[in-house]
Amino acid sequence: MNYLIVGLGNIGREYTDTRHNIGFMVADEAANQAGATWSLMKLAYYTEFKLKGRNVYMIKPTTFMNLSGKAVNYWMQELKVPIEHVLVVVDDLAIPFGSLRIKPKGSAAGHNGLRSIEATCGGQNYPRLRFGIGDNFPKGRQVDYVLSPFDADEQKELPALIDHAVKMIQSFVHIGIELTMTNLNTK
Repeated sequence: MNYLIVGLGNIGREYTDTRHNIGFMVADEAANQAGATWSLMKLAYYTEFKLKGRNVYMIKPTTFMNLSGKAVNYWMQELKVPIEHVLVVVDDLAIPFGSLRIKPKGSAAGHNGLRSIEATCGGQNYPRLRFGIGDNFPKGRQVDYVLSPFDADEQKELPALIDHAVKMIQSFVHIGIELTMTNLNTK
């Protein structure tokens, strides 16, 4: 079986450690734990590895967040991965920092990367791992907030949270979304 894991983020040094790039951070750690290395390929950084006999393909789109769907659609077709075996790792303002939730489908909830995926991949019926970044910003400052680094207290918690997100990815590939939701979703 083939799986495509998509870490959402923006390319460029200025975005490296920002909240909006948590998808890239999780993908990097998943690849690191698997001993995989990234290559720059069409529309994305790409890597692959085996996990319990399954093929895991992973991308970090180089299209910038708002055009992520272009890369996801291309790699889904190229690798012949069905939409239910695609997992998108994404930052989420609607849930508190530290909450990790995997879901089989859902709305874009204002997230431009998810909106792009919906538009190019045929709707909302694809799994996503929502990494809570909270909404601790003044009215009208959402863009500044998501494009800023995690604060010092959050940075202390980040390694354990990223590691838990990697466990969720591994579980998704190994035992499926339903059991992963039951066993590993956090408040």
